[in-house]
Amino acid sequence: MSVDVGDTAPDFTLKDQNGNDVSLSQFRGTRNVVLVFYPFTFTGVCQGELCEIRDDPSSFAAADAQVLAVSCDTRHAQAQWAQQQGFDFPVLSDFWPHGATAKAYGVFNEDLGCANRATFVIDKDGKVVATFSSANLATPRARSEYEEALAKL
Repeated sequence: MSVDVGDTAPDFTLKDQNGNDVSLSQFRGTRNVVLVFYPFTFTGVCQGELCEIRDDPSSFAAADAQVLAVSCDTRHAQAQWAQQQGFDFPVLSDFWPHGATAKAYGVFNEDLGCANRATFVIDKDGKVVATFSSANLATPRARSEYEEALAKL
């Protein structure tokens, strides 16, 4: 399954780095969501991308958008990483059933068992207004891609 612009974003409930349940549907009607799939916790490119969001959240705040970062790593690994890096947005574990949310969005990498580097911008009604991804796991997403996607809200 693949999720495209105009589709209703598939709902999910995943554990954040603190063990709390976070559902996409809890933001419906109240906040836009930027769903950021990344391959692996504790890796350089992923860390660089999420630190850039942490260091300059202004565009997301201006768009009334909640960032939700998702990987297939365990919640415990993500808890350590999020604490070390000072991430103040939810870092969600799609560990079990392994990659179920990434699969629902069509971004699970079967060969590596991880999420591909992909982003979905979802409006307050739960509709996908923009998507973008990297050409490969080693290539970070550009900040300009976030800016262009957020402008569609």
